[in-house]
Amino acid sequence: MMNGLARRIAQRIAEQPETGWSYDLQGDRQPVRCIVFAQYMEFCLYDEKEGYYRSGEVRVGREGDFYTSSYISSVMAECLAASIARYSACKAAEVWEWGAGTGRLSRQLLDVWAGQPAQKRPTRYGIVEDHPGHRGSAAALCRELAMELLHRPLQVIDSEQAMRQRKLSAKKGDAILIFANELLDAFPVHRVQQHRGELVELGVSVSPEGEFHYVYMPLSDSRLGSWLERDGVQLAEGQQTELNLAAAEWLRALYERIDQGRVIIIDYGHEAAEYTALYRMRGTLLCYSGHQASDSPFQRIGEQDLTAHVPFTPLRREAAEQGWKEVYYGTQKQFLIDNGVFDLLQNDISNDPFSETAKRNRAVRQLLLSDGMSETFKVLILEKE
Repeated sequence: MMNGLARRIAQRIAEQPETGWSYDLQGDRQPVRCIVFAQYMEFCLYDEKEGYYRSGEVRVGREGDFYTSSYISSVMAECLAASIARYSACKAAEVWEWGAGTGRLSRQLLDVWAGQPAQKRPTRYGIVEDHPGHRGSAAALCRELAMELLHRPLQVIDSEQAMRQRKLSAKKGDAILIFANELLDAFPVHRVQQHRGELVELGVSVSPEGEFHYVYMPLSDSRLGSWLERDGVQLAEGQQTELNLAAAEWLRALYERIDQGRVIIIDYGHEAAEYTALYRMRGTLLCYSGHQASDSPFQRIGEQDLTAHVPFTPLRREAAEQGWKEVYYGTQKQFLIDNGVFDLLQNDISNDPFSETAKRNRAVRQLLLSDGMSETFKVLILEKE
């Protein structure tokens, strides 16, 4: 049975012209009404009433559907604080976390700054988060300490409020630093496939029985073809992949709203050759619910996370063309090493596996070595001067 969100998606499909096609049992091409997969994914994740990231219970942590690095330990926060401090030493910076979830990483950063001299702290701090429950949790967790450390109120807004602002910095000319940990992987992606010798887009249609399914359609945006061509990618017959146009548009919007500053992106993803390797015939799209992964985006509509690895090759190229200067790009492992992670290791003379020192040492090892994820995660730092 369809829920309210599924019914709204089905209604949107019914309002579309017959721009897509499928094949009947005889193999004949039949026109169908459809929407591009990116629109479907946006409905599922960001619908105002029932979207996964804008409604429901807590989505992250033990009670949610997935973990982020801040749920392992504060190691990422300490290394991130070191990176921010080097930039802030040159330019007093206002700092924002974009896609802060429940505010755990923000709170860890504030705790790090609480033990440091004032000159290593930002001038202001803000949080951008779309989920109302997460936004409330983040405010409750961080507001008091932010006020104590920075002597200014914590700013907590959603992404629409942030994008309505002509400028993000509180004062004209001030530097602003935005960091986003596992944000871009949740942006709606376009799915394309090499089909009968040509590149087509995957759309979403709905059967008379109310079941969503993939169909084929012409490319909805010329960038879908040109990005692959510029990256030197030729998909094999039947191969699918994803293109994250929304990530490039997000960077463009930030560039227009920052006088000067930096963006730090931490996310899992690959360069073109790895992203479209032959063993990825079905792309990288995955769904998460209760810490279990699947490749079924048409189930549990609005109740499961949909995510795709970030294609860093076109994203970096688009950023450069927008005017961003790339000041760092590497694996998360290298970023942690470059920002003092080994200094966090300590000798544990107690031999107690549950001591704080032992737990910290395990967290460092996990972030550096865990199942190759520290290599899969990349850190991209862009600057507008």
